[in-house]
Amino acid sequence: MSAVPGPDGRLRCGWALASADYRHYHDTEWGRPVQGEAALFERLSLEAFQSGLSWITILRKREAFRAAFAGFDPQAVAAFDDADRARLLSDAAIVRNAAKIDAVINNARALMELPEHESLGSLLARYRAPADRPAPQTLDEVPASTAESTALAGELKKRGFRFVGPITAYAMLQATGYVNDHLASCWVRHGN
Repeated sequence: MSAVPGPDGRLRCGWALASADYRHYHDTEWGRPVQGEAALFERLSLEAFQSGLSWITILRKREAFRAAFAGFDPQAVAAFDDADRARLLSDAAIVRNAAKIDAVINNARALMELPEHESLGSLLARYRAPADRPAPQTLDEVPASTAESTALAGELKKRGFRFVGPITAYAMLQATGYVNDHLASCWVRHGN
C-alpha cells in the first residue's frame, strides 16, 4: 500500500488512517528524533509491552503506563521492588504481563549499569539506518527487522536488557527517528 490521503488531503502512511490516535501519533511523533534517556526508555518499554499486541492498545494506555512506571524515569524504575511489581500486576490500566513488567524493571537496571560514557541514545545511534537507504515506496517495502536491528538486539541482550528482539529493536529505531520509514510520498517524511 502506498501513501493514502487523510481527511485533510495530506498523503500519509496507510496505517496512520486506521484511527485518529494513529494519525496523531504518525503526524507528531513516529519517526521523529527523541531526546533524553527517560524518553528513549519509555519507547523501549512500550515497544516491549506491544510485543504480541496491537500498537493502538499500548498507545491508548500510554498515560497509564507513564503513571505506573514513574514517568519512565530509569533511576526510579530501577529501584522498584516486590511491592511495586505487585502494584503493577494489579493495575488494570496497563498491560498486566509479568514477563513484560519484569523486563521493564530489569531494563531500567541494565540502563543504570551502562558505563558513564554510554547511554541508550548512543547505543541506538550506532545502529541507525544507512543515510543512503532509499525511502520505501509502499508499506510492503518496510521491513520488520534489519541487520542493524538484529545487531542492536544482540548488543542490548549482551548488556542485560530483555524483551528486545530484532523486531522490537527495529520498532524502537523507527519510533525514535533513528530510521525514517515514512513512505516516500508521505507528508511527514518531507515535513511540509
